[in-house]
Amino acid sequence: MFKLDEIKELIELMDKTTLHELEIENEGARLCIRKFGKSEGILVQPSVLSGTSHPGVPAHVSADSINVGQVVESTTQSPSVPDANLHTIVSPMVGTFYRSSSPDANPFVNIGDKVGDKTTVCIIEAMKLMNELEAEVKGTIIDVLVENGQLVEYGQPLFLVKPE
Repeated sequence: MFKLDEIKELIELMDKTTLHELEIENEGARLCIRKFGKSEGILVQPSVLSGTSHPGVPAHVSADSINVGQVVESTTQSPSVPDANLHTIVSPMVGTFYRSSSPDANPFVNIGDKVGDKTTVCIIEAMKLMNELEAEVKGTIIDVLVENGQLVEYGQPLFLVKPE
């Protein structure tokens, strides 16, 4: 099992690097630390490979309040209430958000770009499958609400579009 001091030290190290994810296995427990924008999430759970079982649920801990065993809601920042005239493009699945087709390619869309209803705005990777997401409406991209490479949830807002 991981000690609280070890977890705190790993979080501090992650803050000082450009790493977005760290996964460690130790004594039958798996620790996964991921950066989500400006907040971080930690997952400590029994290892599937170890064959040992640990009672209780996995411990989710936010970077601000490290209390092993406490379940904490996701702390991703939500945008302010959007204008009622804006269309929100949401993620149709859980996966990894990519703004471009490859790391060295230009983003599909940027703030201020005009889009059509069939314009590809991003890729959501789920289970090694790349799923192109279309704009759904004609309009102008007003805001990109997530970072490239960020994990997204089903229904999470990705873009704000001002319809024509």
